[in-house]
Amino acid sequence: MKNKPAYALGSVDNVLLLLHMLRDQGRLKVSDVARELGIARSTAHRLLVMLVYRDFAVQDEHHTYLPGPFFASMQAATGGSALRELRARTRPAMEALCARAGETVNLTIRVGTEVRFLDSVESSQILHVGDRRGTILPARHSSGGKVLLAALPADQLRELYPDLTDPEFAALARELDEVRVRGYALNIDGTEQGVSAIGAALRDRHGTPVAALSISAPSARFGVDRVAMFTKELRLAIAEAEQALAGLDV
Repeated sequence: MKNKPAYALGSVDNVLLLLHMLRDQGRLKVSDVARELGIARSTAHRLLVMLVYRDFAVQDEHHTYLPGPFFASMQAATGGSALRELRARTRPAMEALCARAGETVNLTIRVGTEVRFLDSVESSQILHVGDRRGTILPARHSSGGKVLLAALPADQLRELYPDLTDPEFAALARELDEVRVRGYALNIDGTEQGVSAIGAALRDRHGTPVAALSISAPSARFGVDRVAMFTKELRLAIAEAEQALAGLDV
């Protein structure tokens, strides 16, 4: 797990988060940026103007900012429009889940042996897991990554982890077998001390896992009784999100 630098530069962090927003959302207004980053509209406008200057963004006739030339080849290579649609369609279910569970909710996809966080809905509690957008974690240690790995056949899983010893691979396979039986995966302090999560797979209309939803919470609030509640609410959110995904090709 990456730790935030001790002397983090807030302005640089805001620019990097803004790039993630452009990539994942596709269309931004000054008010959207100000609200999501918690900065003044004037500051948000200055950041966007600089991104336009450096070709990371372009502005249309409606004063909306879109990904610029820098993103063009990347979008073609990674299916960026489909990911934006995935994010947009799952967002209502994520917000509802956050409200019911009272904890931060994340949307992740698997890229090889890693998972990338596409979106987060932060809990309103004072002590909570923060926004994970743009974060990359090892798939075999994260809850969302485990449920997506569990959908793979054994030979494909082995190809992903050629460096694991036979005992290590056997342990991973056993854990993924348990995930398939339960229908969800747990991450108890596995990627960050003091943070735990539960994740389940989102499937398209063909039944193929395309992403994962997870609930992240401080480990102190992740007792057995709450896991049962999280499981129930997560399954409801998955059903809501999959209904919204009907007809989307990711």
